[in-house]
Amino acid sequence: MEIHKNTHIYTPPRPPQKMDPTLWSKLPEELLEHILSCLPLKTFLYLQSTCKHFKSLSVSPSFISKHFSSSSSSSTTSFLLLSHPQFTHQYFLYNSNLNSWRAQVLSLSSLLPASATLIASSKGMICFCNFGGNCFVVCNLLARDLRVVKFPKHPFEFECFSMVLGCDGYKLFVISQDSRCCVYVYDSIKQDWENYGSQFDVNYRTQGVCFNSRLYFTTRVPFGVTGFDFETGNWGNLRAVSPRELIFGRLVGNGDDKLCLFGGIGNNGIARSLKIWELSEGGASWVEIGSVPDMMCRKLVSVCFHNYEHLYVFWHQEMICVCCYSWPEVLYYKVSRRTWHWLPKCPSMPEKWSCGFKWFSFVPQLHPYV
Repeated sequence: MEIHKNTHIYTPPRPPQKMDPTLWSKLPEELLEHILSCLPLKTFLYLQSTCKHFKSLSVSPSFISKHFSSSSSSSTTSFLLLSHPQFTHQYFLYNSNLNSWRAQVLSLSSLLPASATLIASSKGMICFCNFGGNCFVVCNLLARDLRVVKFPKHPFEFECFSMVLGCDGYKLFVISQDSRCCVYVYDSIKQDWENYGSQFDVNYRTQGVCFNSRLYFTTRVPFGVTGFDFETGNWGNLRAVSPRELIFGRLVGNGDDKLCLFGGIGNNGIARSLKIWELSEGGASWVEIGSVPDMMCRKLVSVCFHNYEHLYVFWHQEMICVCCYSWPEVLYYKVSRRTWHWLPKCPSMPEKWSCGFKWFSFVPQLHPYV
């Protein structure tokens, strides 16, 4: 019986053929952009400094459609960014996906003047105030691009500042620090400021929270919540009555359809407990969704010495972060699990730093504008 053995003849792979550079140069610009947009994001960012065209490519329709989408942004690495006045334009980054601090700091010294101070962030955009240049500086970090926005008038000082991102641009909201307390809004599409008159009720120590296309703030006394409509320029109050015995409150939200309130319950200016409420559907009431455990509560109120003006709150990737200007740690609440945790202190931070800690949510995303 004759057995036939299968034999395999090895054929070495052909070396990849290089495309004739003259063909590349003759490709229509739209087709070339489409091909380059297929590069992995990390490869693109690595090559960005090699060619000026890569900078404009980052805001092209082909590139944005592939990389600036809800599916891609949801898997983007997100960070908590820590700034301190003793570390000029050097920022510590905590990777909230890996639950660890980055060994290297984020340095923006080459992009910014020395007098610029970080004041706001929204997803992948950050904003600085440069009093020396009488301007704000809006920075798109992934595109390594920025825009200088001159103050609405000169001289100009402000009490309250917020940055709101939309699908096709952003708005800067600011209330002047003078007897008129004028509301100014900068529209990146129009590239101009508009004056919306005076507003005296807003608690200027807090940033606005975007909810259902309005920017909401807490009011002073009595405590309440009022919102600014960017479409009409009008203000409107929420119907929800504040929780009983509330001695301070901070708004926080996901920038879309969820608005929450973090605050202290007590009397005579002393908080006995710290809680989180969520605005009910329809906006008729505040519904309690979480309470800070006793040990954590006692630690937080002690580090701020019951000076609740030092506390500020922001939303970061389904986490509600509670911070104190005089304390280097963050207490955060996981909304989905309804659990409380302390963020570990940054190991690179000098021990002598005692005040001026400012945290921001930083979720790197490609934006088609700056």
